[in-house]
Amino acid sequence: MPRYASFSEFYPFYLSEHAKPATRRLHFIGSSISLICLVLLVLTGDLWWLLAGLFSGYGFAWFAHLAVEKNRPATFQQPLYSFMSDWKMFWQILTGQIRF
Repeated sequence: MPRYASFSEFYPFYLSEHAKPATRRLHFIGSSISLICLVLLVLTGDLWWLLAGLFSGYGFAWFAHLAVEKNRPATFQQPLYSFMSDWKMFWQILTGQIRF
C-alpha cells in the first residue's frame, strides 16, 4: 500500500477497501458497540469497557476484511488515517451519505 501524504488522499482508498455492504455494516456495528463501551467506561470507570470497546471495534472490522472483503485492514499500514476514516465512514453511514 502506498503511503498517503494527507487524509484527503487516503480516504478514497479507504472507501475502496470497504466496497461490499457487508463490510460497511460490520464496521458500523463494531463502531456502535465501541461507542456504547466508551459510554459505559465513563459511567462506571471500569477499564474492562475499554478493552471490550477495542475488541468489538477492531474485531468486527478485521473479521469483515478477512471474511467478506478479503483484503488486509489498512490499520496495519496507516493506523491514524484508518482510525479517522472509520469514524468518518461511520458518520457518513449514520447520515445517509454512504449506503448501509
